[in-house]
Amino acid sequence: MAYNAVANPAEPTPRLASFEEETLQPPAGFRDSGNFRDSYGAPSNASFDSAQPFGAGAANMPYRDDPSSSANILNKEDTGYPPSPPMEHGSTATRKKKTPVPWIIAGVAGLAIVVVAVVVPIYFTVIKKNNDTAASQSDHTGHNSGSNSGSNNGDDTGTTKAAITGTDGSTVTMEDGTTFTYSNKFGGFWVSDPDDPFNGNAQAQSWSPPLNQSWDWQNNKIRGVNLGGWLVPEPFIAPALYEPYMNLSTPAIDEWTLSENMAADTANGGLSQLEKHYQTFITEKDFAAIAGAGLNWIRLPIPFWAIQKYDNEPFLEGVAWKYVLKAFSWARKYGIRINLDLHALPGSQNGYNHSGKRGSINFLNGVMGIANAERGLDYIRILTEFISQEEYKNLVPLFGVINEARTADIGMDVIGSFYVHMHDVLRNVTGLGEGN
Repeated sequence: MAYNAVANPAEPTPRLASFEEETLQPPAGFRDSGNFRDSYGAPSNASFDSAQPFGAGAANMPYRDDPSSSANILNKEDTGYPPSPPMEHGSTATRKKKTPVPWIIAGVAGLAIVVVAVVVPIYFTVIKKNNDTAASQSDHTGHNSGSNSGSNNGDDTGTTKAAITGTDGSTVTMEDGTTFTYSNKFGGFWVSDPDDPFNGNAQAQSWSPPLNQSWDWQNNKIRGVNLGGWLVPEPFIAPALYEPYMNLSTPAIDEWTLSENMAADTANGGLSQLEKHYQTFITEKDFAAIAGAGLNWIRLPIPFWAIQKYDNEPFLEGVAWKYVLKAFSWARKYGIRINLDLHALPGSQNGYNHSGKRGSINFLNGVMGIANAERGLDYIRILTEFISQEEYKNLVPLFGVINEARTADIGMDVIGSFYVHMHDVLRNVTGLGEGN
């Protein structure tokens, strides 16, 4: 199956906190004072007859047009208050007016108390919270012009925490604590938030959609690179692994014989030499450099023994899967999409060294051909179930299920029937339609 010719082919918005309006009441001092009169001129402790409308008692009283007329003065018995003293005609005395200043001051003070009581809680519970949320969201957009590394984390310990996003020139802190400077002249930015490990906001370049958006196969252009020789080390790509074992009675010509020779070479670490290769051949810096070079996809070849092997198979079982997950994490961090490629299948699908074992083809061919095909199909299903999860669907949009099967030896009808069966199995996992 060829991969060189590829056709040109959302982070939840934080909810703003809601709040209910408080029912404002006047201060208790205004309600309880026995000397305070309300807007109807009645003392606050006066009782009213519900059958008597407000002001009805004054309807039959004479109109006080003449302030000197004693006949028009309200009696204490009528109102409950002492009468105002009459003024004599021609008198220079003036009636003393009650000053409203104390009540104005008291009203202003009460209003200030109410404003403080309402505004302060709203500020801390709504406005400040929303501002903090907006600031956090801004960090995820990648418009941060540099690294936030070294900024205080807000607690009392004075410790610092690494930046979670950055553009060209920012400082990246890797999982071992070492740092490097991110270089991307194409508008790309990285995102790595421990509180949101599946964040999909990063962009490899300004023209490449972030991972939380679907790839537009019609308009977006794939610019990719193959990470061959990393998790499936081939002799011509990683010769340093093979050279120490080339002149033995059983020379290392594929990963089967390489694993056998390494397992016997305990003085140099045995099979752990392969993990050292995994650790150093491709690192996080390479993913950053891929984005910085203007590339937005990688092809990631992996072997079936990253999942499982049988006892009679000499491969390093399961360890490569740890680095598959690292590749997923690094690709997500730098906004790179993945074409996952199952490069080696049980029994060998083509007899080439990169299939795990050079020589005969025992996949859909030979005595163990059907058994190996069923086993391979099970590994294909396991990988499909993993990358079909919501956290990985946009990160790994492509899955190369078999690499370069030798159809001339297997037979077109045989492998065609296998593909139909495999399609049905995988679509039972993913479902149908766009994005599946």
